[in-house]
Amino acid sequence: MRARRISLVTIFLVAATTIAYSRVFSCGFVGFDDPFYVYSNSNVLSGISWSGIKYAFQTLDCSNWHPLTWISLELDATIWRDNPFGYHLTNVGLHTLNTVLTFLVLCQMTNRIVRSLCVALLFSLHPLHVESVAWISERKDVLSTFFLLTTLSSYLWYARRPSCLRMALVILLFSLGLLAKPMLVTLPALLLLLDVWPLNRISWTTEKSGSNPFSPSTELELVLEKTLM
Repeated sequence: MRARRISLVTIFLVAATTIAYSRVFSCGFVGFDDPFYVYSNSNVLSGISWSGIKYAFQTLDCSNWHPLTWISLELDATIWRDNPFGYHLTNVGLHTLNTVLTFLVLCQMTNRIVRSLCVALLFSLHPLHVESVAWISERKDVLSTFFLLTTLSSYLWYARRPSCLRMALVILLFSLGLLAKPMLVTLPALLLLLDVWPLNRISWTTEKSGSNPFSPSTELELVLEKTLM
């Protein structure tokens, strides 16, 4: 029954997000940043290639270093060239996926389906996300958010039974997120906050809360754990 409810909520979130942003597909490029990121950037429009990947890791165009964002745009250009539809499709697709991941991660953390749905729906439809989804140059936002959420999901897997292999996956996804947008440098601090609540990993909170699927640790251990990242 629970799996069925989660599946229905997932379908609802995909439909709601896609409908809400459906008008984006008819939009074109804008004159602010889009020329530098896509339609006047020959390195991007040439599509994915070794020279394009080299450019992605070496360039500081637009005053940013986010090679994974450049590579994602190059992948789009390989298929769509200078057709804005494909770039908007990727942005909406990533935001839709992020909405579903938000719901699933919150369900894993709190075991509350309805509350997780409400937060995920707010995440999906909040006006502050319109710029990130509708503006092609903001690919870095939706892409880095994807890696943030997958890092959180892998961290929950690690927190249930810590191991070097599981931590390696957390670090890998976190690193990919940094390659999409350096803003994710704050993620270890977020994980530390999640250790307090809702994961209750700190030993004194675990004693108060009783049964807990997440592995308890001392405050010092949790801080040292985050420094590895």
